[in-house]
Amino acid sequence: MTEVALSESLAAANRRLAEALAQAGREPATARLLAVSKTKPALMVREAYRLGQRDFGENYLQEALEKQEALADLPDLAWHFIGPLQSNKSRAVAEHFAWLHSLDREKLARRLSEQRPAHLPPLNVCLQVNISDEATKAGVTLDDLPTLAETVVALPGLCLRGLMAIPAPAEGLEAQRLPYARLRQALEDLRQRFPEAPLDTLSMGMSDDLEAAVAEGATWVRLGTAIFGARPKTPRP
Repeated sequence: MTEVALSESLAAANRRLAEALAQAGREPATARLLAVSKTKPALMVREAYRLGQRDFGENYLQEALEKQEALADLPDLAWHFIGPLQSNKSRAVAEHFAWLHSLDREKLARRLSEQRPAHLPPLNVCLQVNISDEATKAGVTLDDLPTLAETVVALPGLCLRGLMAIPAPAEGLEAQRLPYARLRQALEDLRQRFPEAPLDTLSMGMSDDLEAAVAEGATWVRLGTAIFGARPKTPRP
């Protein structure tokens, strides 16, 4: 992708988000774009940064760490880990990321809290919810969500910010809104239960359902190919 093409696609993504917010009757600054840069080179991230993008989402840890090293001169660039995380790789996320969107179990939460360096602020985390009850998808169930949230709220190295979900595909705006409405209600329930926690985040919505997610209160919208173009089809390790 050329610099001109990236400039156009990033601008188009921001326009789409702004239009969705306006359509939902929301203020422009109430949702932000998370640029999913997995499989894309550091030079492309640098160009997106030059164009004003500051938050980037990564799924593959080693690749992300290499980009962080290459882009260490960009001090206000914020890295978000958004993919499944194995416990044996938690230290690198605790040490090198500002956000984790995919926390779904207590053991991992405790490791991350213990491994978060003392000189850094607590790691911002979203609990991933299996909102469509899919057997093949990661995430805590709605029934088990309060117990996990209670654990995370008490951990000094973590800051519970909200919830994340990737619902099953659905056709049409209304059908797409239903799981996001459940996630929004789940966040509201947690706010009532844990008033001391800064529960201000709904990480939900991608290219196919951005408008539905924004209509239900998304605060982070994750877009990848819409900004950076198609990804290679070769599976990552």
